[in-house]
Amino acid sequence: MKRAFFCLWVLFLLGGFQAREALAGVKPRLVILPFIIEKESVCPICHTVFRKGEILQGSRHILTRLLYQKMGQKGSFELLPLEKVEERFFQKEKALFEGEIRSNFIALGRELGGDLLFLGFLFRFEQRIGSSWGAERPASVAFDLHLFRLRDGKEVWSSRVDEVQRPLSENLLKFGSFLRRKARWLTAEELASVGMDEILTRLPGPAELEEMK
Repeated sequence: MKRAFFCLWVLFLLGGFQAREALAGVKPRLVILPFIIEKESVCPICHTVFRKGEILQGSRHILTRLLYQKMGQKGSFELLPLEKVEERFFQKEKALFEGEIRSNFIALGRELGGDLLFLGFLFRFEQRIGSSWGAERPASVAFDLHLFRLRDGKEVWSSRVDEVQRPLSENLLKFGSFLRRKARWLTAEELASVGMDEILTRLPGPAELEEMK
């Protein structure tokens, strides 16, 4: 009798452990909204001031796809299908900017069934004029990213890219950055991609994001 009870107790513990392991393996659902072209020079979320500039047609689409691709490569999150997110976003786009936009976007993320929400603003996306070996005007990009935890609406991470590509001769201390930029003049998309890679290396993992207070 005691042996049977002991066996049942062991099976119960093992079952609980496996359940916890399965639960721990569940990836948080991440909503990536289309980047928002900001008409003003100030971010409406963090109030950082950016230098406004030309925004190349289609650049919000480029940035959104880049972010989706890079977060997918991380493999730490379950990404909600971008087509589904964009469809709902564009249906409600006008209403999202009425009233308190932070609350509106968080409500949209919850409506989509996400655990986390990426919200980005685009301020500048100026294309390089010239070739990769000699640019008359270098590429220039400025955008920021805000990550919200949807269960409580808390902003758990943010970062920004605000860069005009400079030649190495202007700053020898940035030799590593120069090499990451392939030692040549980049297009605006390439510059945005490199900058996004750099800030996403500082993005905490799911467990840390969940525990932040």
